Amino acid sequence: MTTTMFYKHTQIGSTILWVLLAVTLLMTVIWFIDRQSGTIAGFTVLGLLIVALVFGTLTVEVDSQYLRCWFGPGWIRKEFAIEQITNAIAVRNHWWYGWGIRYTPRGWMFNVSGLDAVEITFTSGQHFRIGTDEPEALVAAIRDRID
Repeated sequence: MTTTMFYKHTQIGSTILWVLLAVTLLMTVIWFIDRQSGTIAGFTVLGLLIVALVFGTLTVEVDSQYLRCWFGPGWIRKEFAIEQITNAIAVRNHWWYGWGIRYTPRGWMFNVSGLDAVEITFTSGQHFRIGTDEPEALVAAIRDRID
């Protein structure tokens, strides 16, 4: 069975990427100044590059059966059946909720940048937030599928 794609958007976590770039450059400078710290600096830079790859983007897609969201290349992902979703609303996260994978007072959250998000409510009463820079479009795509 083929599914029709109704919505797909990838948000780039520019703040995360700029911070990681700055720290990577700092570690590179430290390595050039003090070669004895080379191993630690090298592993730190490698770790930061992996974090940038994995958490640098957040992609969300909605098709006729599922809402999916994943970071970077898709190693960390969530998939929700449309039939299990009862509502979707645009929300604004508190700044202290941060970025990445977080547990908030309203449930789990995937966020890569900014404060805007869409809160999904499930038939179980649980909630999940997806950070996005186009909350209205994502809400419309989800509501179109659940109505």
